Amino acid sequence: MIRYLSTDDKSLLVYEALASRPRLDILDWLAKRPMSVKEIAEALSFSSATVTVHVQKLEEAGLIVCSPAPGKHGRQKLCRLAADSFQGSIRTRSGSGYRDDLSCSIRVGHYTDYSVKPTCGLAMASSFIGQLDDPRYFSDTRRFDADVLWFAEGFVEYRIPNYLLPGQRLARIDISMELCSEAPGSNEIWPSDISFELGGAPLGVWTCPGDFGDKRGVLNPDWWPSRNKTQYGLLKIVSVTEEGTFIDGVKLSDTSARDVQPAFGQHLPLRISVLPDAGNVGGVTLFGRGFGNYDQNIEIAFQVAPV
Repeated sequence: MIRYLSTDDKSLLVYEALASRPRLDILDWLAKRPMSVKEIAEALSFSSATVTVHVQKLEEAGLIVCSPAPGKHGRQKLCRLAADSFQGSIRTRSGSGYRDDLSCSIRVGHYTDYSVKPTCGLAMASSFIGQLDDPRYFSDTRRFDADVLWFAEGFVEYRIPNYLLPGQRLARIDISMELCSEAPGSNEIWPSDISFELGGAPLGVWTCPGDFGDKRGVLNPDWWPSRNKTQYGLLKIVSVTEEGTFIDGVKLSDTSARDVQPAFGQHLPLRISVLPDAGNVGGVTLFGRGFGNYDQNIEIAFQVAPV
């Protein structure tokens, strides 16, 4: 997820939290994986009390999220990044410049169209939804409660709401999601060419290296199988800018914000697919809140500019 910073008072807490070498080191460690306070203290050779003070500062600034989790000796405080990228700019107060205060969160099960082939399935916090490897259950009404889904080939499509007003244009859109390939069971070496489309325009293809099941996902509910099952994905950010489309800062295509401008009141369809003629037809798994390693849905952030 991208965190936007400006010259407002809310951003001041972030700047203050970042003005510390130990806190920057903590963020570096959490970028690798979620960690407990004790693990952070051991990694930095600090006392747990000292780390707790720094963690509180980072949590107050909204840079990390801490939640209780089971440990070897009872409950522990597990810390994870709330954002893995920052973008800052100076904004005019007149409202005539760019705005970055528009965002939305789309639950994994809230797709509006789909066509999938097995292996496939969906799950919510309490259980799987229907029978596994049966595409018919992608139409089940319980899918709206789904926070993880997977398929070997095909697509899911979501509707991104359009908040543009007359006289405004889309200058940039960032789409953050946790995803990986989909192998039968799991397989860390299972490449998949995952395609992204926005507003009918192809954004590009990203090759995911595998379907990760080597260790249990931090957020997975207790009932989720620990063996021979996908556990977590990679957090990726697809950014459509005025210069082109990028994934984690690496250019995917020349498709720019100009190519995906929606008409007033028209939504933006987002399609995530694995095409049958792809070089690596390795499926896709999408994680939402409560599954995988990142406690988030498909997160969308907009930048709007005057026409």
